[in-house]
Amino acid sequence: MQDHEQMPETALAWHREGRGAVLATVIETWGSAPRPVGGQLVISGDAELQGSVSGGCVEGAVVAEAIDALDDGKARVLEFGVADEEAFAVGLACGGRIRVMVEPIGGAMPEAMLAELVEARAARRPVAYCVNTQTWQRQLLDRDDPKVADRFRMDRSGIEEDGETFVAIHNPPLRMMIVGAVHIAQPLVAMARLAGYDPTLVDPREAFGSDARFPGETILHEWPDEALQQIGLDARTAVVTLTHDPKLDDPAIKVALASEAFYLGCLGSTRTHAKRVARLTEAGLTEEQIARIHAPVGLDIGGKSPAEIAVSVMAQITQTLRKG
Repeated sequence: MQDHEQMPETALAWHREGRGAVLATVIETWGSAPRPVGGQLVISGDAELQGSVSGGCVEGAVVAEAIDALDDGKARVLEFGVADEEAFAVGLACGGRIRVMVEPIGGAMPEAMLAELVEARAARRPVAYCVNTQTWQRQLLDRDDPKVADRFRMDRSGIEEDGETFVAIHNPPLRMMIVGAVHIAQPLVAMARLAGYDPTLVDPREAFGSDARFPGETILHEWPDEALQQIGLDARTAVVTLTHDPKLDDPAIKVALASEAFYLGCLGSTRTHAKRVARLTEAGLTEEQIARIHAPVGLDIGGKSPAEIAVSVMAQITQTLRKG
């Protein structure tokens, strides 16, 4: 989940309930600041809190400013650092500094813009919230806008080179679809979760995709192509096929290649992949489409065990996500 988690949704709900709502967002950090850029806190009119901008050390000061912002409807930027006596009082004397943007909903930040942001997040549509902290002009940009394309790829919110414009990247949560509940899938699911992905296993063979082998995981027993079509694959989804069985892997590969999935990796040797390419070509897929497949799956790190192979797969997925 993103650093901002469900804070925009909470702020919109509280505002519409008449409770008042202020969004506080970390826009810059230096040194030992405990929360990253993009971290958010929502404050209601009666000082109820959800989220965090500092792990607790500046929340009190931010809440006080948020209540004032609800009264006057104005946004403001707060800075806490070692040179600021107030910063020592709230616990940043170890060298950390942060800047926090405070925006009252329905005042400085229009309800309609927040609603549009929340709608985009619900639809898994990547969106960037851009605000000039001097003029307080705001706009929402999509991931194809060249001004923010690199930020989307790196999941990097922050201040632009002009020193005034803050860009909050709202990427959908990352997902990983794993076709084939085989031995390699066990460490891969665990690693995917650690890396911030929401993994789903797809295997119609219930003996493979069992709760006993994958406790607590989401397991779909439909045919892979049907499952992937039902879920829908977007630009924040990685697909890995592991079954070695063309009856299961090939239909899933075709669905993935027809989607915006940012990664498709397929288990199998070079010889196995050559046969796969021949089948896909005969089925009408183009050379350009087939070239999107990472096979043999994973970076060549010499991995032998299932866990080592899972490491190589996770590394290649990360490389593709971050470097394109």
